[in-house]
Amino acid sequence: MTKPSREAVLVGGGITGTLTAHALQQAGWGVTLLEAQHLGAGSSSRTAAGIRQQFSTRETVLGMRYAVDVYRSWADTVGGEVSPIRQNGYLFLFDSEDGWARAQARVQDQRRWGLTEVEALAPGPLVERFPFVDPEAIVGGTWCPTDGFLAPEIVYNDAAAAVRAGGGRVLQGAPVTGSAHAGGRLVAVDTPKGRVEGDLFVDCTNAWTRRVGAVLGGTALPVAALKRYLWFIERGDAMSAEALLAMPLTISPSGAYCRPENAGSLLAGWKHEAGDVSASFTYDDQDTVEPEFFHRSGTEARPFEAWMALAEVLPPLAEFAGISATTAGFYGTTPDHNPFLDFDPQVPNLLRLVGFSGHGAMFGPFTARVAAALAEAGRSLDHVEVLGEQASLAPFRIGRALGGGEAMVI
Repeated sequence: MTKPSREAVLVGGGITGTLTAHALQQAGWGVTLLEAQHLGAGSSSRTAAGIRQQFSTRETVLGMRYAVDVYRSWADTVGGEVSPIRQNGYLFLFDSEDGWARAQARVQDQRRWGLTEVEALAPGPLVERFPFVDPEAIVGGTWCPTDGFLAPEIVYNDAAAAVRAGGGRVLQGAPVTGSAHAGGRLVAVDTPKGRVEGDLFVDCTNAWTRRVGAVLGGTALPVAALKRYLWFIERGDAMSAEALLAMPLTISPSGAYCRPENAGSLLAGWKHEAGDVSASFTYDDQDTVEPEFFHRSGTEARPFEAWMALAEVLPPLAEFAGISATTAGFYGTTPDHNPFLDFDPQVPNLLRLVGFSGHGAMFGPFTARVAAALAEAGRSLDHVEVLGEQASLAPFRIGRALGGGEAMVI
């Protein structure tokens, strides 16, 4: 095997890092992927793993359409034997006329941006399709059947396996502890497993980026690390296994959401106010569950409130058996809820792919596509071609104005 003439070093072994390593390798780069702990040790293994194309900005809709295509053709694109995507759809529910009017307008935008299968459904037609919804509790909903959810462990393990099979290196237990620069460029990073040299460096550390970016000599980016929780609600005899497994990922008007985890339980989550802990959190902190978010803390705790908020619009859930478990992790969040996909202004050969605001797993294939295009150009780009269309990179540029941005974040 001929040794590649260009070497890329990627930091972070989650979905973003492994898919980007694979994309760069396919483009002819030699790749070394560095993971501080083990593959998926960060947010990728703790995500609700939804994948949806129902967003409010054109580039995100286009990028998610591309991501769905990649995940659907997993065997051809990455070589995995088991598809990581389950297309049960996404169902957004609304209980106010103002919210419903905005949702219907968004559907028109989404259809114009190529998501032709998305629909706006009045209560009658909606309940005909989804009889577990209370028609008296809603004024309408938006539905996209090609949305769904992922098996994250399949994504990062298969992508890493493909990188190894292609001659790349995947080093676990290899946190970046230092860096070396020459002529204003990054030339090497230090790890407990030795110094790793490269021509291109890629930061895929998301919620960890403020610390890792500083070690790499990069710009301080406004990416906050926010704690998020997931709970598992056991169905008991309230619903058949078949009915539960067929449910879409459903978002209630309150913002609480749920999806089938397996034949016996729903995964549920609900956004809450959280402080930025990017400067201080550890890997172990991912498993720390504060009492107000613990499923055994009583009816005043957040998980019970989320369960009841869901039951208000999905009445069968009120008869579920109870909450059996709590898991936690961190979102790497930007002020406008769009990620940074760009070269660092201070280090011209450092790509920053961070700040996904909860949709990094679903955005992974598009992120990798953008990263490969940027790597080939060696500079920032105005757009990339995706699905035969030009996707602007302005919403993802470092240094952009941070007003507005993506509105559909849950």
